Amino acid sequence: MIPIRKGKQLDMMRTAGRVASEVLQRVAREVRPGVTTREIDEAAAQFMAEAGCISAFLGYRDFPGQICISLNEEVVHGIGGDRRIQYGDIVKIDVGVIKDGWVGDNALTVPVGEIPPEVRRLLEVTEESLHVAIDRARAGRKLGDLCHSVEKHVLDNHMSVVREFVGHGVGRKLHEEPQIPNHGRPGTGPRLQEGMILAIEPMVNLGTEKVKILADNWTVVTLDGKPSAHFEHTVLVTADEPEILTWRERLAAV
Repeated sequence: MIPIRKGKQLDMMRTAGRVASEVLQRVAREVRPGVTTREIDEAAAQFMAEAGCISAFLGYRDFPGQICISLNEEVVHGIGGDRRIQYGDIVKIDVGVIKDGWVGDNALTVPVGEIPPEVRRLLEVTEESLHVAIDRARAGRKLGDLCHSVEKHVLDNHMSVVREFVGHGVGRKLHEEPQIPNHGRPGTGPRLQEGMILAIEPMVNLGTEKVKILADNWTVVTLDGKPSAHFEHTVLVTADEPEILTWRERLAAV
């Protein structure tokens, strides 16, 4: 990706990030028992239309949904369908939008009513690991430092990170360089530059790190059937504090 330091392009990326966040939060408020995942996907389409943007996911490598919606043991890339959300589920909502030719990408995990303490802790650790990584998205740092910080925080809490799927650069395209795995060695990888825009997205499992893809060729699930959580922000690397372009309140305030 080509770093964006100032000017109209950066303003447009900020707008795309803000719109992506607003759509995600509106979609998350639709999550409740009895609603089908297809109905959530349809609501997302309506919210995008009202915001003057389109889905960055629909049609991407033939993906059939407006958003990715994944429940419980589903890690990422779930497709809206007839499955009804139940009390006690955790629902991963991943929203990417294209606004005036620029992409904003973000995700969160929504608890539906009361969930077991260990699953609540899974959500907390995953979101914490996202913000640990964001703090390292600073010009001059090595990408490996950021990636390592996610896995260290997760392993310190006796959970595991998904290795097969990664974060990425974002801008004119949904997936740009560099790839951003949730594991790595400190002091390795490219040096982060001011103006780089990164989609950082920890995917954390309560059990094994191993996953598999279902017969729809999209939905990723944990191999042991245990819950998984996913949080994501689009982040601007600066010479000082990283700027979260998809800022929202933390989970505790949702």
